[in-house]
Amino acid sequence: MFEFVGFLGFLAFIVCMSGLKFVKEYDRLVVFRFGRVVDVRGPGPVVIIPVIEGTKKVDLRIITMAIPMQEIITKDNVSAKTAAVCFFQVVDPYKVITKVEDPVMATSQIAQTTLRSVLGQHDLDHLLSERDTINAKLQSIIDRQTEGWGIKVIGVEVKDVEIPDTMQRAMARQAEAERERRAKIVAAEGEMQAAEKLAQAAQVISSQPGALQLRQLQTMVEVSAEKNSTLIFPIPMELLEFTKGLGSRLTGMVQDGQNKGETIKIDEKQKEPR
Repeated sequence: MFEFVGFLGFLAFIVCMSGLKFVKEYDRLVVFRFGRVVDVRGPGPVVIIPVIEGTKKVDLRIITMAIPMQEIITKDNVSAKTAAVCFFQVVDPYKVITKVEDPVMATSQIAQTTLRSVLGQHDLDHLLSERDTINAKLQSIIDRQTEGWGIKVIGVEVKDVEIPDTMQRAMARQAEAERERRAKIVAAEGEMQAAEKLAQAAQVISSQPGALQLRQLQTMVEVSAEKNSTLIFPIPMELLEFTKGLGSRLTGMVQDGQNKGETIKIDEKQKEPR
């Protein structure tokens, strides 16, 4: 009799110990009692009534899910292939156990269909240049659909976009033409600024009588530094001014002589006898 009681006590101890569970920090236990959810327990030691209660463990850590390559057609009718990655975590263990059978598979299917739908609404240029906007839109749409399952979508990133070779060559030609256009614009702006500075320099030089001669002497120094056989004979500005003034006086004297000659001829005609 004593042995039987001891055996029953040992069996009860084993059963009680089997109901003791240690839940990790990142896990939660959804407890079922006679098939109904009664509690979400953890972390730490948790006591479960054997036979009467059952459990389902839920991981609360962030899950990284790769969205496989999807073939899409953009808004401007360009065929492309794209892949993405989705980051999500369980925020409500009760819903993720009772509302959806396989939360990872369900989230993956929702992410794939949303990816094709959203990317098909954008042009190829926007798809390549506005990644942040598209990622935010994908995250918002997927999170709105998985909210009822107790899943929070933290982020979605489009990580790869494959386009046909012909489109790649066309984009390369377009980029090259754009760079040439910018180079021509920059060169034209530089020429215009240089012309403006030259005009200002010409005004400053013309306002100072000796500035042109000083500039000439500076140019001579720069040219003489080069190893060449060019000979430069500077002409003083005073000589040019004197020559200009002498030419003006000679022109005036010639005109005065012509006028006097005509006067003499007229007087001689008047002195002739009638």
